Amino acid sequence: MKNFLAKLLVIVALLVVIRPVSANVSLVVLGDSLSAGYGMAQSESWVGVLQDRWAEKYPDITLINASISGDTTQGALNRLAGVIERHQPDAVFVELGGNDGLRGFTPAAISDNLVQIIMQLQQQDAKVALSQVRIPPNYGQRYSEMFANIFPQVAEQQKVPLIPFFMESIIENENLMQGDGIHPNREAQPLIADIMEEHLLELIERR
Repeated sequence: MKNFLAKLLVIVALLVVIRPVSANVSLVVLGDSLSAGYGMAQSESWVGVLQDRWAEKYPDITLINASISGDTTQGALNRLAGVIERHQPDAVFVELGGNDGLRGFTPAAISDNLVQIIMQLQQQDAKVALSQVRIPPNYGQRYSEMFANIFPQVAEQQKVPLIPFFMESIIENENLMQGDGIHPNREAQPLIADIMEEHLLELIERR
């Protein structure tokens, strides 16, 4: 009888350990045009590429693209409750701020919005990762540096991972950029997916 109980306890313990690994997980990408697939169908975006890839490799992961072209941190904050209610995310990758910077919004306002977004997600027990974002240097060195510093400061304050800006290597190659010099083209999307895949899987593992 004792041996039976001991074996039963071992089986239960194994189920407790295994279940979180095999359970379905939802990951939301909350971003702007860089993740929404500006100038193309959303299915062609880097998130769409990963959705197709993971449908076969990781069928237990539901990857949701909640990105909107032109969105700002304030816009995302305004719609966040709806995103949470609709998708009940276990993890969220936040890629926002570029449009704020291009419009010259104050670093304090951008930072405050990002903090509120992250806090609301954490209150829902979602794991969060924040993307570093940069703007073109023609906005002035002082503002560009202040803008770039927002993201590591917020990540440190909220104790979330800071993921390198996936456009860093893409923007250097004009063959991977659209004519506006800001948005990646179709050819760039699989490359961004390759860059982001490991980071997003690590975020899921944290969950």
